[in-house]
Amino acid sequence: MNTQTDFDLVLFGATGDLAMRKLLPCLYQAHVAGLLHPQGRILGVSRSEMDTAAFREKMESHAKIHIKQHFSEQDWAAFLQRVEYLTVDVTRAEDFRSLGEAVHGRKNTDNVVIYLSTAPKFFAQACENLAAVGLNADHVRVVLEKPLGTDLATSQQINDDVARFFKEEQIYRIDHYLGKESLQNLLALRFGNIVFEPLWNNKYVKSVQLTIAEQLGVEERGEFYDITGALRDMVQNHLMQMLCMTAMEAPKSLDADDVRDEKVKVIKALKPLTVESVNENVVRGQYTAAGGVNGYLQENNVPADSFTETYVAIKAEIDNERWRGVPFYLRTGKRMAGKVAEIVLNFKDLNQKLFENSVVAPNRLVIELQPNETVSLYMQVKTPGAGNRVERVPLGVDLGKAVAGRRAEAYERLLLDVIDGKLALFNRRDELEAAWEYVMPILDNWAQNTQAPHGYAAHSWGPEAARSLLAANGDKWHEEQ
Repeated sequence: MNTQTDFDLVLFGATGDLAMRKLLPCLYQAHVAGLLHPQGRILGVSRSEMDTAAFREKMESHAKIHIKQHFSEQDWAAFLQRVEYLTVDVTRAEDFRSLGEAVHGRKNTDNVVIYLSTAPKFFAQACENLAAVGLNADHVRVVLEKPLGTDLATSQQINDDVARFFKEEQIYRIDHYLGKESLQNLLALRFGNIVFEPLWNNKYVKSVQLTIAEQLGVEERGEFYDITGALRDMVQNHLMQMLCMTAMEAPKSLDADDVRDEKVKVIKALKPLTVESVNENVVRGQYTAAGGVNGYLQENNVPADSFTETYVAIKAEIDNERWRGVPFYLRTGKRMAGKVAEIVLNFKDLNQKLFENSVVAPNRLVIELQPNETVSLYMQVKTPGAGNRVERVPLGVDLGKAVAGRRAEAYERLLLDVIDGKLALFNRRDELEAAWEYVMPILDNWAQNTQAPHGYAAHSWGPEAARSLLAANGDKWHEEQ
């Protein structure tokens, strides 16, 4: 059943890696599922000189290979009929005339989506040129792909530039983590189950861990990564979104601004770091060679004396009534021992002496976002036989199997929401800038710090200093418990 309105989706950077690897395959999946309006059109745009036929041939060799399920040649051929191509250089105002004519020529289009999958330095010029041909009217939405700046000042400049031509309600700042089904399920888990919400606070929770770990290194992205690092690449956006969804209060409704209001409150309630307190609360790491795998400094296009971090661990505190006193540990890293994204709530000890065990392991709730989508509650059960010993065992549910229904990839869900004008899963300006404000003292500290990052062996769980960060509170990372 078609649930979407008619649309024109103008995809800038259409010949690039993100478009071919993610965006176009996800639009194909939506097409196959019957979720795109029959007349909806995808207009690929880039500065590459080619026509529609050549662009479709490029999709054959570069996009089709990334479609892993629900593929048929018949569906693919039908999908390609939605796709057209125009050569447009974002720096050439005259190129936008043909784009404006192509979009305005479709009289029945209900809405227009402009997806800027380009470097942020082109956003201002692209928006100005779009406005010059009338492609900033109320029925037009613009999608901004990250990174939105390298610090607070550059983020504010990008937002100012785009705001000259588009209203805030027209701007969709995309973070693909918000499109993950498992992250969205946090709202249902918390606010739809009375067994969890009364315990989701500092009275019962000892600490919270948020992890995004990758097994891969920087691969061939050394030049890009060395000017970005893990803090900008993962913490300021993905991990901050996980934090908000974990810690936010129940919104008044699931309307976009009600949800985003509560997320902003979480970020603004974070106890501010200072340049001095960074040394006590933040660990900067860099992977080293191990097991035949290169260290970061041996990767292509990485300077031999680089201090760029491939690992970050932060001890944060939310200074509000619900969470005051509970440490939130955020970490992300490359070349780690496993690929996982998870949220772990460690509950407090019962401090009872009923059982034979001298120490009874406390309860723990583990919400895995990837590679699996599972929820596991570690609880105490009696071991068989005489005596009164207890043992902690997981009570779990596989969300991918427990509930029937098609599970869309993150980008598919987000693209459909843009087409349908739904803002809840996109960053509002104040939310994004509040996140930058929180991490700025870390960046400022590192800019002044002449101490090299802590080394950690490739395919380990990070530097020893990150374990010490937790040990001060009597905590351990989830994999060590």
